[in-house]
Amino acid sequence: MIETLPELAINPDDAFYILMRAREFDEKVEETDPDSASNASDDNAVDILEDRPTDAAYDELVAAVDGLNDDAQLDLIALAWVGRGDFTLEDWQEARQAARDIGRQRAPRYIAEIPLVSDYLEEALSQFGLPLNEYLDRH
Repeated sequence: MIETLPELAINPDDAFYILMRAREFDEKVEETDPDSASNASDDNAVDILEDRPTDAAYDELVAAVDGLNDDAQLDLIALAWVGRGDFTLEDWQEARQAARDIGRQRAPRYIAEIPLVSDYLEEALSQFGLPLNEYLDRH
């Protein structure tokens, strides 16, 4: 068991913001009617749940990750890997070092394309003593 938690370079609020954007994106389903000409009131706004080439949820997620500094991006990738079980908190520095291989330019798309990344981030943040429900209570 780890004696002292590693210090995070990413602000926990930024990590939770990205987690929530990722959760919105994770909820998307495949587009069912790409040629639909109806408006949102006609189709009960179900199109918002469909994954489309111009998807605001994806764009917001990528922009949020892109807006992080280099160290925060490394932490975010390491958090995803810890939450997925690829690394443990004891391996934190090793995870951050491995995250360097992703690179700054690829990091936003890399994070967005990890299936269930919001769940992995939630798990890792809870290991740091940062539960999602406390973040939600504050916001």
